[in-house]
Amino acid sequence: MQMKSITGSKKKRHGFGSEVKRNWMLFLMMIPGLAVLLVNNYLPIAGIVMAFQKINYRKFAFFGDWVGFKNLEVFFKSPFAGIITKNTLFYNFMFIIFGTVVALFFAIALNELTGRFKSKLYQTVMFLPYYMSWVVITYIVAAFLSSDYGFLNKAILPMFGAQPINWYASPQYWPTILILLNVWKGAGYGSVMYLAAITNIDQTYYEAARIDGATKLQQIFKITLPMLKPMIIILTLLSIGKIFNTDIGLFYSVPMIVTNGGLTTTTETIDTYVYLNLTDLTGGSAINVAAAAAFLQSILGFALVMITNAVTKKISSENALF
Repeated sequence: MQMKSITGSKKKRHGFGSEVKRNWMLFLMMIPGLAVLLVNNYLPIAGIVMAFQKINYRKFAFFGDWVGFKNLEVFFKSPFAGIITKNTLFYNFMFIIFGTVVALFFAIALNELTGRFKSKLYQTVMFLPYYMSWVVITYIVAAFLSSDYGFLNKAILPMFGAQPINWYASPQYWPTILILLNVWKGAGYGSVMYLAAITNIDQTYYEAARIDGATKLQQIFKITLPMLKPMIIILTLLSIGKIFNTDIGLFYSVPMIVTNGGLTTTTETIDTYVYLNLTDLTGGSAINVAAAAAFLQSILGFALVMITNAVTKKISSENALF
């Protein structure tokens, strides 16, 4: 009897077919997402072969003439290779540093708000820029920086006796402008993720700290930030994986590099270089060189994730991504 009860208590295992039959509506809802994932993320992988071919418009893209690493060689010999690589790395390092600091600051500040209404209001206001398109932000930036009607040149600078600045012909100002825009746009999203992690911290730690006479600042540095360390490491690792990628909307649309070629020294990145060359249909090897640059971009990003994760595992294995 005992054996029968034990055997009878075992749950019957269902195969994949029966799982689909029982939850067919859920699997049906997965189809659009899987289709988008397939088209956007997996099918383009086949285009890697273009990095090792010479374009031939008389042939299908995957049946061009093989040239080996010649396209990569052309890219490295290009005068733009050093500039765009330096810009890409510089901006992403700045985005990671300032984005993390600002997101942590606002997350901790929002957590200290006592009123629920105030907290939700500030979260909504901070999150709003994240949903704004870079095209919309481009026009907002133009309203401030334009030489003809810009708010800064027409209202702010004259108040301090300063001369108007031709912002779209002054590349030295754009690193600061682009970093500020990126941090402003992403601060709300980053702060919400850190805020969610803060709310999961056991409140008994704070109660014990208050009993011991710890100030708010001491609680932040001794409890909150150490508890957020795993989240900070994971998000940083994910950001490092995309350190050779940039948001083309920010670097292509906002500075208007097509009409303001003088800004390319400080605003052009690998992604804008790839895009501009992919849209060059005049012939030659521009498309293949762009494909080679994009291939190199992916390989370097993957290598950086592996190296950073290995270093993290050596220092603190429990905080490694995998």
